[in-house]
Amino acid sequence: MKRRGGIASQWLLKVVAGGGRGGYAGDTARKVSFEAPRKFTTVFKSHLKETFFPDDPFYDFKGKSLPVKAKKAIQYFVPIFQWLPNYKAKLFLYDLLAGITIASLAIPQGISYAKLANIPPVIDSSFVPPLIYAVFGSSKYLAVGTVASSSLIIAATISTKVNPTENPQLYLNLVFTATLISGLIELVLGVFRLGILVDFLSHSTITGFMGGTALIICLHQLKGIFGLKHFTPHTDVISVIRAIFQNRKEIIWESTLIGAIFLIFLQLARFVKQKKPKLFWVSAIAPMFVVIIGCVLAYVWHAEKHGIAIVGELKKGINPPSLKNIDFDRKYIAAPLQAGFITALVALAEGIAIGRSFAILQNEQIDGNKEMIAFGLMNIVGSLTSCYLTTGPFSKTAVNYNAGCKTQMANVVMSLCMMLTLLFLAPLFSYTPLVALSAIIMSAMLGLIEYDKAYHLYKTDKFDFIICMAAFLGVAFVSMDVGLMLSVGLALVRALLYIARPTSSKLCNIPDTSLYRDVEQYPDATDVSKTVIVQIGSPIYFANAGYMRERVLRCVRDEKANRLQGDDVEYVLLDLGGVSSIDMTGVETLVEIRKTLEAKYIKVVLVNPRLEVMEKLIVTNFIEKIGKERVFLSIEDAIEGCKFSLSHERYL
Repeated sequence: MKRRGGIASQWLLKVVAGGGRGGYAGDTARKVSFEAPRKFTTVFKSHLKETFFPDDPFYDFKGKSLPVKAKKAIQYFVPIFQWLPNYKAKLFLYDLLAGITIASLAIPQGISYAKLANIPPVIDSSFVPPLIYAVFGSSKYLAVGTVASSSLIIAATISTKVNPTENPQLYLNLVFTATLISGLIELVLGVFRLGILVDFLSHSTITGFMGGTALIICLHQLKGIFGLKHFTPHTDVISVIRAIFQNRKEIIWESTLIGAIFLIFLQLARFVKQKKPKLFWVSAIAPMFVVIIGCVLAYVWHAEKHGIAIVGELKKGINPPSLKNIDFDRKYIAAPLQAGFITALVALAEGIAIGRSFAILQNEQIDGNKEMIAFGLMNIVGSLTSCYLTTGPFSKTAVNYNAGCKTQMANVVMSLCMMLTLLFLAPLFSYTPLVALSAIIMSAMLGLIEYDKAYHLYKTDKFDFIICMAAFLGVAFVSMDVGLMLSVGLALVRALLYIARPTSSKLCNIPDTSLYRDVEQYPDATDVSKTVIVQIGSPIYFANAGYMRERVLRCVRDEKANRLQGDDVEYVLLDLGGVSSIDMTGVETLVEIRKTLEAKYIKVVLVNPRLEVMEKLIVTNFIEKIGKERVFLSIEDAIEGCKFSLSHERYL
């Protein structure tokens, strides 16, 4: 039988080489490309482009003159030169309204989140960074500002090295240092187009992390709601609850009552916006309304005499330079490094995801790498002008979008409003009661615990749900960095499992068609006589090569056991259309599969190997060993070729 098969194969190869018209296989094999492999430099350039430039950002540069290319390069790297020359006066009316609206939200949020970060109550971070983003940012709708999650990460991390109460100046210096480090990381990721690192923060991880962070922030705000003077520096749920019970005698009922009223009012404002989206402005101005009412009550009622703490002195003036505050002392640098790295990834993932979400609503796209550069520059400049970490908060961006903003000019308007506030109105907010700020933060955080998304993950993908809950529970009951690392670790384990145990399936024929599909998905599909078709759906690497070998051999073994007598397996078709690449271990695995099966008088046939795979198989002489007559473009062609070979074997 082996001798007869060899004669048939030699005869078939002659038909192919001669280009004869009498053989179907000859016509088919002639269509398969066996061109010489590309040069290493060509392949390397191709891989480099796909890794770092998958969006082909310089496509519009092709065929253009040098002056046009220079103009487009400036517009690409500094987006303001792209949209500002075409800016029209009628657009400014929309951006003016949106900018004023988000400025009214930025004032209470800025004071509140500064309090959360354990730094003096300032609104400076909504002045300089928005100007930088307007120049370098690519999203029309993103509104720049501080966020609760990054504020808490900075506070939780740096507080382990320096107590903000005992040494507030050193603590503030380290906050600026962490902001600078975060900005540098963001800038480097953007310049070298390493956004792939941010992709490791999956949607499930972000959902769980934000939910866990929102929970512990809400619990921490109970200190302000209850008017407690002593509290825990730890961020886990158990420590916070224990601190509340231990200090329950300090609870001030007046503060609790006012906090509850403010919180109910803010939640009602959010409810109005959800039910009537056109009334978004109700939710937008609600925090400012709470601050104004709180200031009036605190001033008239002399809140401090009743135990209700207020913000205290707020100085006039725009952001002073803070270069001298940057501190790289080896004794403390570990905390800013840790805070900077974590906040860089979280801020990028959150800001880019939010920017993309609102861009999609208008069928637009934003460049993630441009956003990284913009975030990096605004945090670097911000750290040198008395600002701490900023990104694109969801609440402010949603208000900006609903207010009808058209371009990045809305951020410029907000920045100018904040400048006027810093110059003339800042002292008016010194009477803001801390209970009002706690209510504003708590109301904002309640919207970040996305129960619906978690339930959706549970119903659709249990592993994604586990990743989400790992982040949520890790953040809530241990710490933010542990929760984040635990969730990312599980996501990486899942990715490694996909690599080490890739998908493969046995294909059968859909009756009355020329289609071949997975038999598990289509149980009515029928086997092909004397042939087993195995589809491999991933790259073949050292990590999964052994599994793929066992999977193919097991499939053949099962088929031989289940087939009727007279329908022995004589051909194994490996559909390689889904194999994007293969390494040397993978090639050796194919060699082993071929040797093992041919020892059982079963021939291996390859179907539709892709360019990179074909090049590797040619270079390693695998194609020469298996024979070009065993390579086909499609499953249908391969089956016809096998039938042709079998008929001539019987003839011979």
